[in-house]
Amino acid sequence: MAVVNRIASYAEEMTGWRRHLHAHPELGLDCLGTAAFVAEKLRAFGVDEIHEGIATSGIVAIVEGRGEGPVIGLRADMDALPMTEETGAPHASTVPGRMHACGHDGHTAMLLGAAKYLAETRNFSGRVALIFQPAEESGGGADVMCREGIMDRFAIDRVFALHNVPGLEEARILTTPGPIMAAVDTFHIHVKGVGGHGAMPHETADPIPPALAIAQAIPTIVSRNNYALDDLVISVTQIHAGSADNVVPDKAYINGTVRSFDPEVQKMVIRRMEEIVAGHAAAFGVEARLDYEVGYPATINDPEAADFAAAVAAEVVGADLVDARSGREMGAEDFSYMLAERPGAYFFIGAGPGAGLHHPAFDFNDAISPIGASIFARLVETAQPAA
Repeated sequence: MAVVNRIASYAEEMTGWRRHLHAHPELGLDCLGTAAFVAEKLRAFGVDEIHEGIATSGIVAIVEGRGEGPVIGLRADMDALPMTEETGAPHASTVPGRMHACGHDGHTAMLLGAAKYLAETRNFSGRVALIFQPAEESGGGADVMCREGIMDRFAIDRVFALHNVPGLEEARILTTPGPIMAAVDTFHIHVKGVGGHGAMPHETADPIPPALAIAQAIPTIVSRNNYALDDLVISVTQIHAGSADNVVPDKAYINGTVRSFDPEVQKMVIRRMEEIVAGHAAAFGVEARLDYEVGYPATINDPEAADFAAAVAAEVVGADLVDARSGREMGAEDFSYMLAERPGAYFFIGAGPGAGLHHPAFDFNDAISPIGASIFARLVETAQPAA
C-alpha cells in the first residue's frame, strides 16, 4: 500500500482532529464550531485563502500550486446526526442527542490531512479548492453551497468526494461510472376522518382502515407499475394513529421514502401515489392528502472522472483493492448537486469491521484517514502535475 509517507506521519495528529470533532457534533447548516476548528487548522497549515460563512458554516479554502492550471475541488461533509451515542469511547459525543454516526468527522479529518500536505508540498499546478460542507444529512448543504455560487466563484473545473463504509474490507475502494447513488424523496400522507367511541364505529369515519389500505397499496407501485429493470425502492416507514383502546381517532399519518434513478420513474411514482391516496379516500369516505417532497437527485459520476479516481486509488491501496465497476446503490448523497454542476466522481472507502452507518455504536476507523487523505492528495498531483 503506497500511502503518501508525509501524510502517514500525520496519522496521530489526524486521529486527534477526528476525535475532537467526534466529541463535539453539530447538526445541519449550524456547524459553526466545527468550521471554526477547521479554519484554525487551515490557517496553521498556511493555505492561501479561507472563505468562511458559505451556506452558513461552510468553508472553501484555496491552495495555490506551482504555475498556471485548472482548479480541482475536494469535498468533505462536516455535520452529525440527531442520535444518542452508545460507543462508550473516551472521545464520545459530549452533546446529548447528537453524534457523528456517519463518519463525517473522519471525512473532515481526511481533507484536513490532504490540506496540510498540499499546502506544505505544493507539488501540483493550478489550484485546489478544499470544500468543507455542512448539512449533508439534511438540508442539502451541497445544494446551498452551489446556489451560493462556489463553482463559478472559485472556477472549479471538477470535484471529488468520498465516504467511509463500515463492514467493507479496510481500504477497499468502490466506485462506478454513471449513477452511483439514488435520488431520494419523502412522502407524507394525512388521512382525516371522524372520530368517536370505539364501541360505535358506525358513527365514525375511521381513518385507520384507509391508512392501512394505502400503506399496503403503495408498495405495489414497485411490483406492478414499474419496469423490473428500472431500480426503484419505496418504503413505508411510519404509520401513526390513535391514542386509546376505546377511541376511534379522527386522523392517521403515513410516511416513507422513495429511491429512484430515472426522472420518468419518479414522475410515475408521484402520479400513482396521488391516484392511490385519492382513490382510497373516496372508497372509505374520508379525506386524504399527499405531500410529496422531492429530495436529493441521483449522484451521477462522470465516467472519465470515475475511472481516473479508481486509477489514482489503485496507486495508493493497490489495484486488487479497487473495484471500478462496483455498481450503484439505493442510498442518497447531496454531493449529487456538485456533480450536476461539474464533472467529478464519488467513491467509497472500506472501514473494516464495525457498527454500521447511522448506528448508535458506530465509530470511525482512524486507520483509514491517511489512506483517504493520500487519495485526495494524489488526485490533485496526478490531475494537475507541477509545471
